[in-house]
Amino acid sequence: MQREAKITSKGQITVPREVRHALGVKPGDRIVFERDGDEVRVRPVREKSVFAKYRGIGKSGLPAGRKGIVKALKELRGHSLRSK
Repeated sequence: MQREAKITSKGQITVPREVRHALGVKPGDRIVFERDGDEVRVRPVREKSVFAKYRGIGKSGLPAGRKGIVKALKELRGHSLRSK
């Protein structure tokens, strides 16, 4: 993908929509320019996990980890914890 942008007298640019979508950025997000030899790369600044906003939305008290979740599911389904 190749897109052009014009730099204003204040040094500002408008990032083309296709590039914003490819980077996964929206208004207010930050991007970083990284120099690599003669080329410059543009990437979004990710200060936290993209999944961070979903933490804690599950059922309160649900155990962490695979074993804890399997145990909780068995209890929910009425299986005995000591069944073989």
